[in-house]
Amino acid sequence: MKILVPVKRVVDYNVKVRVKSDGTGVDIANVKMSMNPFDEIAVEEAVRLKEAGVATEVVAVSCGVGACQETLRTAMAIGADRGILVETDAELQPLAVAKLLKAVCDKEQPQVVICGKQAIDDDANQTGQMLSALMGWPQATFASKVAVSAGKATVTREIDGGLETLEIALPAVVTTDLRLNEPRYATLPNIMKAKKKPLETIKPADLGVDVTPRLTTLKVVEPPKRSAGVMVADVAQLVDKLKNEAKVL
Repeated sequence: MKILVPVKRVVDYNVKVRVKSDGTGVDIANVKMSMNPFDEIAVEEAVRLKEAGVATEVVAVSCGVGACQETLRTAMAIGADRGILVETDAELQPLAVAKLLKAVCDKEQPQVVICGKQAIDDDANQTGQMLSALMGWPQATFASKVAVSAGKATVTREIDGGLETLEIALPAVVTTDLRLNEPRYATLPNIMKAKKKPLETIKPADLGVDVTPRLTTLKVVEPPKRSAGVMVADVAQLVDKLKNEAKVL
């Protein structure tokens, strides 16, 4: 069984992002970049399934600029067998990424696609669901536990009311939640081995996919700074302020 794991290069979660002075986007010049944390969980889960003998190959795929090779090497250091980079300098939106992944799936024929539920830069939470729809495959999102056997996957997923367990036929798309696992650290020997693992680079045109953005970002602004709180003498004053000043009652 082959598992495909999409990984995204994002601003490291420890970095405080800054908005560009002209409001056109987030400043990523000289900023530390790393693998999206949810994708790191997806890679770890795929590697665990391989170690358990369920999967025979784990393929990491990334879409974006040439520097995404570093993200793929990280995935291979964790345990992925090889990497595929769909290289483009264009702004990639969720639907475009889903279409690229569909083309890669058509080529690679994986039985399971495991991806992070969302990226921490745009928080879109759309790519996995869009890929499922384009492929016509079942999906299980926000997975906190995954078991694969006999051509089916049993997925425990987190919902507002608690936990829900689904059984889906393969091939399928699974998106990972935070509590699925704790990703391992890539050891130095594995980092060195990852440099020798195969990494294929292709272009969106090679896959016959148009990645032209469908949405335009008009302006990016920082959230307003939180103002200081106000002490009130009693409940009556609190209600008065909520009614007359905050206008929420």
